[in-house]
Amino acid sequence: MYEIGRAEIDAVAKVIRSRKLMRDFGGQGTWCERFEAALAQKLGVRYALTTCSGTTALIAALVGLGIGPGDEVIVPAYTFMATALAPLAVGAIPIIAEVNETLMIDPADVERKVTRYTRAIIPVDMIGRACDMSAILRTARRHRLYVVEDACQAVGGSYRGRRLGAIGHAGAYSFNYYKNISCGEGGAVLTQRRDVYERALIYHDGALTLYTSAQRPRETIFAGGKVRFSEVHGAIMFQQLKRLDRILNRLRARQAAMREILSKAKGFRLNPSNEIEGDCGSSLPLLFETPRQALAFMAAHAKHLGMIRPYDTGKHVYTRWEPVLNKRGGHHPMLNPYRYARRKISYSKDMCRASLDILARTVTLTVPYRATVAEARASARKLLG
Repeated sequence: MYEIGRAEIDAVAKVIRSRKLMRDFGGQGTWCERFEAALAQKLGVRYALTTCSGTTALIAALVGLGIGPGDEVIVPAYTFMATALAPLAVGAIPIIAEVNETLMIDPADVERKVTRYTRAIIPVDMIGRACDMSAILRTARRHRLYVVEDACQAVGGSYRGRRLGAIGHAGAYSFNYYKNISCGEGGAVLTQRRDVYERALIYHDGALTLYTSAQRPRETIFAGGKVRFSEVHGAIMFQQLKRLDRILNRLRARQAAMREILSKAKGFRLNPSNEIEGDCGSSLPLLFETPRQALAFMAAHAKHLGMIRPYDTGKHVYTRWEPVLNKRGGHHPMLNPYRYARRKISYSKDMCRASLDILARTVTLTVPYRATVAEARASARKLLG
């Protein structure tokens, strides 16, 4: 979390004094509704639907698009495990594609991984950086696939003038503690399509207790769950959204100062980017020739700045996705999506060797949000020694 203060405290206090902590009891114009409307307007989408996490937002988006048993969904080798678990949650099967030096999903490998059973692609905008959405959308159009943007780590970022999460058929945001704006835990589904929104809405509130008969979805009602936002979360996020541009501008200014210095360094190079201007600015990855060089750099400079190899980020790397590698889906054997696969699915820990090599040779720097631009520049200079 980058910023939180009096505005959020006052908004939460209003919720508590109202005694209407659930949006059920808020009536029209709830904090949740106000935040959803403001978020949709900011991103340029027709619909934004809050959920209790980024993971449930991804699941709701897949439900909204009708993804289910027997379908294959392509995901990148480098992303938090939730990206791969979301297809399993709706009965579909994650197919793992390589990432390239941008650290984003490799469009060429996505093309190779498409089969007659593929229904969707989930490009993930990792560490505040954009995927090559133009290439992904071309592949999707060619094969008539859905695109579900996982922009959970890139809230507010953009690609060629369009906000991340608002480019595909549906998108997902996360508002957990580590994201650009936060209420501790939360998420949102983004889409231009009413049918996708309504199906996601039914999934997120199966009893449809929030809606009058006139507001009920046109879509056929199915058995949903309950993964809604509370009014406390809505109040916090309504205020957090007002901070987003300032947060991104501050991050970008510090990242730009660091990038200018480190782009001239010897011994490593900046990982290529699909979109520099729209980068959230929260990180700056450096690419080395060998994993040993990356480790040596960290040993020498970790005291100057926060840094980590993507290879060492636990369940952000496919080799740590135990339920996927072991082909275990739901809690009950009959709910395991792999029982209903329409072809043989095989995984192995070395199946994406190119990705593992890149992740092992990359060191991701944390952009120091609370530092001045001069201090960020000074920290970058220390890395040249």
